[in-house]
Amino acid sequence: MGSNALITKSISLEKLGIKNSKINYQLSPEELQQRTVSSYGGEETDNGTLVINTGEFTGRSPMDRFIVKDKVTEERIWWGNINIPFESSRFDALEKRVLEYLDGKELFVRDAYACAHEDYRMNLRVINEYPWSNMFAYNMFIRPSEEELNGFDPEWTVINAPGFMADPERDGTRQHNFAILNFSKKTALIGGTGYTGEIKKGIFSALNFILPVFKNTLPMHCSANVGGDGNTAIFFGLSGTGKTTLSTDPNRELIGDDEHGWTSENDVFNFEGGCYAKVINLDPKGEPEIFNAIKPGAILENVKLNDDKSVDFADTSITQNTRVSYPIYHIDNIKEPSVGKNPKNIFFLTADAFGVLPPISKLTPGQAAYHFISGYTAKVAGTEAGVNEPLPSFSACFGAPFMPLHPTVYAEMLSKKMKENGVTVWLVNTGWTGGPYGVGHRMPLKHTRAMINAALDGSLEEANKGNYHIHSMFGLHQPRTCPNVPTEVLSPRKSWNNDKGYYETAEKLRQFFMKNFEQFKDEASEETLAGGHLLNFRKELHIFLYKKCLVIPRDIFCFRLNLSDYFADLI
Repeated sequence: MGSNALITKSISLEKLGIKNSKINYQLSPEELQQRTVSSYGGEETDNGTLVINTGEFTGRSPMDRFIVKDKVTEERIWWGNINIPFESSRFDALEKRVLEYLDGKELFVRDAYACAHEDYRMNLRVINEYPWSNMFAYNMFIRPSEEELNGFDPEWTVINAPGFMADPERDGTRQHNFAILNFSKKTALIGGTGYTGEIKKGIFSALNFILPVFKNTLPMHCSANVGGDGNTAIFFGLSGTGKTTLSTDPNRELIGDDEHGWTSENDVFNFEGGCYAKVINLDPKGEPEIFNAIKPGAILENVKLNDDKSVDFADTSITQNTRVSYPIYHIDNIKEPSVGKNPKNIFFLTADAFGVLPPISKLTPGQAAYHFISGYTAKVAGTEAGVNEPLPSFSACFGAPFMPLHPTVYAEMLSKKMKENGVTVWLVNTGWTGGPYGVGHRMPLKHTRAMINAALDGSLEEANKGNYHIHSMFGLHQPRTCPNVPTEVLSPRKSWNNDKGYYETAEKLRQFFMKNFEQFKDEASEETLAGGHLLNFRKELHIFLYKKCLVIPRDIFCFRLNLSDYFADLI
């Protein structure tokens, strides 16, 4: 599980044109950390964990991510401001310039692979300018044994040159940094940025094209774990929604925290060999598994140290996006190999800063597809410059920047698998309750964990016996009771104690949902469109309700609108 034994194999990069470089092949994490501290500006915490600063970029740069447009991709990619086309000839010229820049430098090279399922394994060669980038590759990709290295044949190559600055006019980039995928050459070319996340997300993006197009496998931006009953749970969510935290459960084995595939044989497998977690305000009591994984072998990015070399997790002076990378074996309770079966529950995590979505609700298949394509969470003050109030953030499939195909392709695959396997999908609000950001408070983690545990063990369904409240604004099936959770927590409207304010804010968010989905409706199935139907349902009534906040008797309400019994509990 730990570092590879002494590697005696040597490799050549002459086929790439690199003839004059000293190549450090398959160095151990200990060696890479020592080199980083001695020569590349790294520090160590009081317990010996490596700390690095990624420089100008402390996060991904989505507008500088490109895909080469050629015969493989031209008719398949969903081109636009997410998947930005790049000319083949310009890629070739830029790649040549990057390789010339690297030739003669001391380089750090690692062979690894993605995809824990043997039938889907993709061999990788990662070429790094910096040792800490290579240590990140050790942590995040799957580590082959020495025996596996003897016959290793890389399929994809990652060329990572943070110190190379592109010339936009000459190279065709937007600015000096870039991350470009070339599916014909099976190469990820990254330059001008030291942010390590570009390395892992480059390969994730590649798999998000390869697996559905050629392998009939659904790629997912999700975490996953498995219980003692052998049933897998899947957690979708954008950054800051609790995806890593909630899937890292001492009572369930962790499959992985970020990227997975779901095969036609109903297996769920991890793409990676490590975890990449946010550490802003990390609490050792609330998230002990992640906190305890921060030890030698892990890499802390863009954090500040106190005088005694302890980490100040509340300090965001460098970035809000402080992170830790660690190999998955730093977590005690992991699934080996990182493959699960029988997915039975899927959780869509959203940090709703408007505070109007229920803390947990059950979705129909159509609603699941609608919310999957929407991929909603919210930004709050401090997460981005100029953000002083809640702003909706929609990212299709909970990972739009990494999805080369049209979102409905992934949504239809997910819907099909849900129906075939009897999967229940839950929408979980890990965001605000009692009011929006600035008024209410964040949903207590202990309550979210209790709701998820109740969904997993069936006690949530048993407690409600199918008698869910239908949310009047979003049509969500909202439980009335949940073991180990106060009843008043389950109703977002009641938690506000301000009906007018609640309905006004809910209407605002509903409008954001509808506006966002306009871009997808022409490609969406009838079932998916029906899943969003209640967001468009009786708009005049919704306006009337949130402005007047009248409590209408159910019999009059249903009679006047000619509603079926199914909607008799709207109010």
